[in-house]
Formats: sequence, C-alpha cells, structure tokens
Amino acid sequence: MLDDVRVPGRCLVGGKERFDLRLARIREGGSAGEQAAMKTFEATRPSVAAMAVGVARAAYEYARDYSVSRVQFGRPIGQTQAIAFMLADMSAAIDAARLLTWRAAWMARQRKRFDHAEGSMSKLVAGETAVRVTEQAIQILGGNGYTRDYPVERWHRDAKIFTIFEGTSEIQRMIIGRAVTGLDVR
Repeated sequence: MLDDVRVPGRCLVGGKERFDLRLARIREGGSAGEQAAMKTFEATRPSVAAMAVGVARAAYEYARDYSVSRVQFGRPIGQTQAIAFMLADMSAAIDAARLLTWRAAWMARQRKRFDHAEGSMSKLVAGETAVRVTEQAIQILGGNGYTRDYPVERWHRDAKIFTIFEGTSEIQRMIIGRAVTGLDVR
C-alpha cells in the first residue's frame, strides 16, 4: 500500500533518503525513530509544570493566610483538623510537584535525555496538583471561594489549562506508561 504513495523528496523533513531509511526500519518491524517534536515537548514540559506549581502555590498561600485570619465560632478556621489537614496535603503535593519540576528542568538545562519521561512526569503531577490545590483553596474559603472578590476562583480556572495544553494528562500518562513498561502503549 505504501508503494502506491509518491511524495516528492523536497517535501520531506530530512530528505527522501532519510525517509526511505525510516520506512525500511518500519517494514522490518522496527521503529521510525524518536520524533524531534516529542523531544522538544519533553524538554519544554518542565516550564509548563513550573507555571502550574506557581498557580498551586499562590492558591495554597492565599487559603493558608485566609484560614489563619478567618474566625468562626471564636477561633481561626485553620485551627480545625479538617482545614489543617487539607492545608498539609496541599503543601506536600506542591512540594512534590516542585521537586519533580526542578529535576526535569535541571535535566533539560543539562541536555540530559528524558529516558524515564521526567518532563511528562513533572507536567502531569504539577498540572493535576494545581487543579486539586485550587479546588481545595475554594473549599477552604467556602462561599467566598466562588466569588470574583477572591482570586482563588480565577486560579482554579487558570489551573485547568495545565492539564490540557502541551499534551493532556492522559497523553502524559501514556508517555510515562511507555517509558515505564518499554511497550508501545496506545
């Protein structure tokens, strides 16, 4: 079937010879090789992750400060276990996302290979963390969390984009799954 397709060599990135080599490898059951675009995405994902960590951290800090100053039933709401535990989980998740992001950013800067999908891991964890933390910040602020008078509702809307652009969370999981198993996960 591929023999019936004719593509001028000048239209191929890398030229006709390189295309023919890749095609031969595929016909022999091999791989066409790693695409340059995928390498680029993997190396730029830490910067997306860093933005997500920043949004999550802003929401966490705002919710933490709110929980200290908001008094209900004669004491700050941050003194209740429900709020304190939520803040503890938020803080731990942000720190984990930040450390994954730092590792991936360091690897990109050192031009290290992302053999274990470190860029995708940082983006996945940071993006999902940003969504979860901003949602928890809204919950801590209660009804105020949904109003435009407080920034957490906007941060929550902003956080969702980190699970979509430069590869959805599902795509990141597929890339990580391939790296972990060595199989062509589809």
